[in-house]
Amino acid sequence: MIEPLDHHAALVYVMVTISAVDRTMTDDELARIGEIVTNLPVFADYDENTLVKTAENCGEILSADGGLRQVLRLVHEGLPAKLRETAYAVALEVAAADGQIKPEEIRFLEMLGDTLELDKMTTAAIERGIRARNMTL
Repeated sequence: MIEPLDHHAALVYVMVTISAVDRTMTDDELARIGEIVTNLPVFADYDENTLVKTAENCGEILSADGGLRQVLRLVHEGLPAKLRETAYAVALEVAAADGQIKPEEIRFLEMLGDTLELDKMTTAAIERGIRARNMTL
């Protein structure tokens, strides 16, 4: 049986999954995960030494049959409602890290939004905010 996730692990699972969903985890995506864990206030009390192990645990689940559904269920159960928008935002940050959001990532974002029970207006607002934050000339 898989242990329930705390909110930190749930957020890490979201970031690892969005990075891995297209079967390639780019250096830019991995670097963005590290930046988020280091800088986001929700991770202020997180032991960064557990990041690699948490990511590996997520990868093991993802590689099993029905792994994506299992990860989404664990994330839903591990996240308090007030961090659901944060989870969607960090997923978008990681997806945007390499400058392109692939179809597999878009599909995962749709599934994540549905799993976290986020309405379309909320997800659109988060998407626009992340787009603006990552804009370059």
